Amino acid sequence: MADATTAPTYEEMRAKLTEVKDPEINMSIVELGLVYDITYDNGDVLVTMTLTSPGCPLGPVIRGEVYAKMKEIPGVKDVDVQIVWNPPWDPRTMASEDVRMALGIW
Repeated sequence: MADATTAPTYEEMRAKLTEVKDPEINMSIVELGLVYDITYDNGDVLVTMTLTSPGCPLGPVIRGEVYAKMKEIPGVKDVDVQIVWNPPWDPRTMASEDVRMALGIW
């Protein structure tokens, strides 16, 4: 893990986000393909992601967990979690193979 003087790597930030699960299906938001991008700029992290649907009732919970997990990383001062709808989430092309199998998508 990075220390306070070293920027965390993309892989470290992505690995931390694998700890965040969609509460309705109990699967990692990373494995589901909901995280589109993670950038780090001088202590500020921007997470660009989507939800499984625009009406997802647990969106604020997921967003809060993403924020909290990123803040656990040394060197991260602030986090902005942007929820976007383009491109639309499609588990057939965006989710990992393991998730597709678990969801019965071939």
